[in-house]
Amino acid sequence: MSLPLRHPVNDAGLGLTGQRARDRLIQRLASDGGIADRRVLDTLRTVPRHLFVDEAIASRAYENVALPIGNGQTISQPLIVARMTELVLEHPAPNKVLEIGTGSGYQAAVLAALVPQVYTVERLEPLLRRARRLFRQLGIGNIRSRHDDGRLGWPDQAPFDVVVVTAAAMTIEPAWLEQLAEGGMLISPVGQAGGAQRLRRIRKLDGEAAEEDLGGVSFVPILPGVG
Repeated sequence: MSLPLRHPVNDAGLGLTGQRARDRLIQRLASDGGIADRRVLDTLRTVPRHLFVDEAIASRAYENVALPIGNGQTISQPLIVARMTELVLEHPAPNKVLEIGTGSGYQAAVLAALVPQVYTVERLEPLLRRARRLFRQLGIGNIRSRHDDGRLGWPDQAPFDVVVVTAAAMTIEPAWLEQLAEGGMLISPVGQAGGAQRLRRIRKLDGEAAEEDLGGVSFVPILPGVG
């Protein structure tokens, strides 16, 4: 699938946000981070991460670090985005993906380059408004977004082939599993904020949940309600 960006690279000469900075990041993700899927690496090279952070810190956009985006939230480090995206693509046909926690919109934009339909839910309206503006600016037409409590998922659009949770939950929400298609996959960090968190992958097979532990991670916590 081709990347659905109207202007994917329009700043090739802008120093720390230009193509050379992106290329250096991709080299690090492949060599040090172990990211092997070329589709994922090519997408992270193309999606302009600096647009998804505040202009004051745009010069750090292609460092492999999480960065603040306001409202107590962060944009995940590129390695985590790449790893989560690789996991999504391990589903044999990830045609319809639900993201819990839009945040900056960066993970959704990356997914939208690689899967036909992305649905994303964000509890904080200011973040969602900004993400929607960026989706329009970049000409991304295969993302649908919703302002709601992410713990509820998006029941009237279920089932989903993959559900990706981008904030740490203390437990897996039953709604997420219920909204998975047969053969579907849930990817979520589980654990306390500031404490031990593990990335879990749960596959729905014959109506049963088969769970894997994919290692330690660090995410902001998922919170109830809307704001």
